[in-house]
Amino acid sequence: MKQITVTVIDPVGLHARPATVAVNQASKFPKCDINVAFKGREVNMKSIMGVMSLGIPTQSEITISCSGEDEDDAIAKIEATLREQKIIA
Repeated sequence: MKQITVTVIDPVGLHARPATVAVNQASKFPKCDINVAFKGREVNMKSIMGVMSLGIPTQSEITISCSGEDEDDAIAKIEATLREQKIIA
């Protein structure tokens, strides 16, 4: 399992558009279990409702974890995409 801990810097937090970007990227890896954790709760990062249910505000620390066949590639691409979109720092 690979995991990273990052800070959400998007002004609206991980909600609506930023959540959609995250879910779309995670969904590109069907052979991986990808989760996001915030304040002791963990949800499937491929579920828009799950991610939005966490209510992650800006300046929050989250942990993204990947396990499965493509875990190295998945975690790298998810992190790169979220950084490019200025969702995380």
